[in-house]
Amino acid sequence: MKVGFFSEIGDSVGGNKKLSRAHRNARTDLAWCMALDAPLCSLTNLPNEKFDLGIVIIPKNNPNVDLNHIRKVCDKVAIMQEGPHWFFQDYTVEWQFHYYNTLVDADWIYCHNESDVNYFLGLGCKDVRVMRSLMIPAGLRPRSELGDGIMIGGNFVSWYGGFDSYMVAREIGSSMSAPSMGRKQDQESMIEDINYLPYMTWREWIKTLGQYNIGVHLMRTHAAGTFAMNCGFHGIPCIGYKGLDTQEILHPLTTVEIGDLDGAKEVAIKLRSDRFYKLCSDTIKKRFEQNYTEKAWLKDWETRHG
Repeated sequence: MKVGFFSEIGDSVGGNKKLSRAHRNARTDLAWCMALDAPLCSLTNLPNEKFDLGIVIIPKNNPNVDLNHIRKVCDKVAIMQEGPHWFFQDYTVEWQFHYYNTLVDADWIYCHNESDVNYFLGLGCKDVRVMRSLMIPAGLRPRSELGDGIMIGGNFVSWYGGFDSYMVAREIGSSMSAPSMGRKQDQESMIEDINYLPYMTWREWIKTLGQYNIGVHLMRTHAAGTFAMNCGFHGIPCIGYKGLDTQEILHPLTTVEIGDLDGAKEVAIKLRSDRFYKLCSDTIKKRFEQNYTEKAWLKDWETRHG
């Protein structure tokens, strides 16, 4: 099956071309392209080739996408979920209905998590399939020794749940760091016991993450779940909420119900134990190999496509 991906990033990377596997910002959407040997195409300036399947990623901030335009070069057109499944409900009413009509017009829908499937089926989408998150290390290696400190997965906004993560991370008693995301608030720099990292490329992020020992990412906004997956690559235990496939599959011993901060604190305290930490880390490494290597991802893709 010849596949092409269509997204707003298609224009920014030069449009309608295949990407280097060592791309410095090889996030999940680019990793999918690499695994399927698919070009990343523009949503507007179509390529001069035909595809069996076009996978469209509708921009969160600009849902004005015309699938009939994409069908000019694709036999089948599927939509890939972008962000949490409820995100479109922040649009104006007009664009909510436009987004809905675009969904039901697609041949099928790809979503991030098993927990997303019933939502899209309930909207009226007839065929909904999970496309697992993926990372392609391309020369990057998992950590070879234990790191030091805690990495909090996001900033202090409701989208990332940074305050939840902070409260739990403090129970461990190690130094804390956090990435600087686009939603970071200016006052966060006043939090004395968090070291905020500067913006870095994806490859730099993977290398940096391997220097830490525990991840905490109590994010209620469920989408691709890349933080839990990136921790999994290094065998780093990640404390997180249920509903996210990468969290549940890779980190079964450190996953809690949404809002269960008390349970998350209990897990954090247990991770002080070398024995429990090793059990978690060994479990993560095994499950990453079974589910999130490129080989495992391609096997899952083939299974879901018959």
